[in-house]
Order: sequence, then C-alpha cells, then structure tokens
Amino acid sequence: MLSEKIICAGFGGQGVMSMGQLLTYAGMLEGKEVSWLPSYGPEMRGGTANCNVMLSDHMIGSPIITNDATCAIVMNLPSLDKFEKDVVEGGYLLINSSLIEKKSSRADLKVYYIPANEIAVEIGNSKAANMVMLGAYLQLCSPVKVDSILEAFKKVFGPSKAHLVPLNEEALKRGAACIK
Repeated sequence: MLSEKIICAGFGGQGVMSMGQLLTYAGMLEGKEVSWLPSYGPEMRGGTANCNVMLSDHMIGSPIITNDATCAIVMNLPSLDKFEKDVVEGGYLLINSSLIEKKSSRADLKVYYIPANEIAVEIGNSKAANMVMLGAYLQLCSPVKVDSILEAFKKVFGPSKAHLVPLNEEALKRGAACIK
C-alpha cells in the first residue's frame, strides 16, 4: 500500500518546487491520489521554499504534513534544521551534502548524504542538483517510475525544455547510484 508524505525543502531557485511538481504529476500519470502544497518565503530567489507532496493509493484527507513525513529531501542547512524533526521514526532523510556539512541529529532515521551539487556540475548543469536528489529518493522508495518522472518533466516544463530530458535522466541515474 502506497502512502508517501514527502517534504522537499531548500532555497528558492534550487528546484524544490519542481521536484514536488514532478513527483505529483508522475503520480497522476500513474493513477495515484496526489497532493502538492507549496510554501514560499517572501523572496523569489534565495528565500526559503518547500513543498509537501503526498502520493497514495487512497484518498488524501489533507495536503498538510505535520510531524508525519515519510521522507524529507533537504537542499540546504536551514531546511535540515527546520524539517528533520517532522520525519517519522524509521523514515528517510536525504541531505544535500554539497551544501550541508552538518550531520543528522536523529539516530532513528535512515539518513543519506548526497553530493548533489557536485554531481550536477559533473554532468554539465548545476541546476540539476534537485534531480540528483530526486533520483536518490526514487531509488529508495520507488513511489513512481522514473519513466513517469521523465514524462512529467515534458508536461511540467513544456516543449521548450524537452531537450533537457536526457540531462535530467542522467541526473536521476546518478542520484540513484548514490544509494545503490
């Protein structure tokens, strides 16, 4: 039975909203129940940004995640400090180790440190760090298929960004490899 509650969090401009939208759209393509609840700081870039994503086989009662996230994907230190406590015991915490040197303070979580920014630069686009993190998450939890994420990418970003699908597919693969 699928019931994933994911918090994606970071600075504005790190692609945390896109990550959430892709998960949500991929879930819709697969016929799952989904919700996506964005939250922005007052700044456009550099401010805080996070979203709550739910993917389920059953109807979703509320899009709000409070202390019961199955996973938090954190791209920066303020997000780790804010959302680490919201993950359930035994849940997943994915930390962008490129920007966060601090280790998790919780021993009851499955914690993974992913050098997302370094990997994104290696594959040729520093903006793909979010997709590296998403690839790691998909490898761990598999709530949707990678193919559905790539199909969602075309829908969310439109035909003008279709040329970026191969790069993003590589970012997903490299993120998954961090878990294997």
